[in-house]
Amino acid sequence: MTAESLRIALLTYKGNPFCGGQGVYVRHLSRELARLGHRVEVIGAQPYPVLDEGPGLDGLTLTELPSLDLYRSPDPFRTPERGEYRDWIDAAEVATMWTGGFPEPLTFSLRARRHLRARRGEFDVVHDNQTLGYGLLGGPAALGAPLVTTIHHPITVDRQLELDAAATRRRRMSVRRWYAFTRMQKRVARRLPSVLTVSGTSREEIVQHLGVPRSRIDVVHIGADTDLFSPDPAVPVVPGRIVTTSSADVPLKGLVFLVEALAKARAEHPGAHLVVVGKRAEDGPVAQAIERYGLDGAVQFVKGISDRELVDLVRSAQVACVPSLYEGFSLPAAEAMATGTPLVATTGGAIPEVAGPDGETCLAVPPGDAGALAAALVRLLGDEPLRARLGAAGRARVLARFTWARAAQGTAELYRAAIDAAPTASVRPTQETPQESRATC
Repeated sequence: MTAESLRIALLTYKGNPFCGGQGVYVRHLSRELARLGHRVEVIGAQPYPVLDEGPGLDGLTLTELPSLDLYRSPDPFRTPERGEYRDWIDAAEVATMWTGGFPEPLTFSLRARRHLRARRGEFDVVHDNQTLGYGLLGGPAALGAPLVTTIHHPITVDRQLELDAAATRRRRMSVRRWYAFTRMQKRVARRLPSVLTVSGTSREEIVQHLGVPRSRIDVVHIGADTDLFSPDPAVPVVPGRIVTTSSADVPLKGLVFLVEALAKARAEHPGAHLVVVGKRAEDGPVAQAIERYGLDGAVQFVKGISDRELVDLVRSAQVACVPSLYEGFSLPAAEAMATGTPLVATTGGAIPEVAGPDGETCLAVPPGDAGALAAALVRLLGDEPLRARLGAAGRARVLARFTWARAAQGTAELYRAAIDAAPTASVRPTQETPQESRATC
């Protein structure tokens, strides 16, 4: 390790890189930090992160910090066997699930605190990826190193959108119980010395929803893997194909509006069809919309595909679409643009920061407006020169602004600022050796 390199503990309570932006963030940021010469140890719970391997990544490692994995497939909301319980944190995890809450941010933070205290002196900085649990309070004295926290966007936004979409009183009560952890996250966020977020829009939402002073929040844009997500003329474009990435019945993602827009667009482009990267819901608003508009043969869901298959799928589309009501950044927008695929996107949240001006790098529409979405799809499907122009301009925008290498450099600068601001006396190593420390975990 050189004098300029750092020892980084990167925490993530959910690390699946194929389902959700947090796992993608950890995977790509850890790789680029390692390429800069830093030692990065990702400490995560199930679903465990998948880290990249290869030249220059010898300093990148994964430490598994297991939960009870209560939401695993194929038996989510399971009750563990008696022999699975290890301590009071496990009991708290199950009790919270039984009462309809989501325990993982709290319980992961408690396990991470215990793990880091036992390894005191082994890290220069701790980077929390939106756990925001009580266990991560206390500063260097509690964690053994200064803390930097990424908040992609306040989960209170998701909570409100789900409450707005809830059709019954019982459903609203269920949503409130599930999102009870956001009260903890709000309290923790206000006490954090250094918050990192991914867009200017997210910074304003964090100030408004979580009450964090603007002066404590720095913006470091994330981006696309522009080597992987790149144009390839050898991949044939399928006429009428529209691609989106979405969880079927998460209201935030706006998929139901895209389904309605597809039905309208097919009046002028009968061959228009939608491929959704995500799990198909057998019931709910999206499934009902597909049935109502007779689109069963025109909407396909794919999941579990490899990175290469995902890239080729996006390349094969005439149009990529981000119909979300809100995004804290929008990786799908950046990745689609990086392939040169023309983009239709809403103006929800930070999407305009990524997608750029309407008519220059994308076609932009108001969130939740199926008619405007349909009009943009019809326009783009019928105008090949426009598709070519927007596709080229979109890739140029991503290359200039949104790459993981730039994100890693900006993040490392914030690490150094946090280290410089920390009381040095509180982060001195103990007399334990690393082997002795791990043995106490």
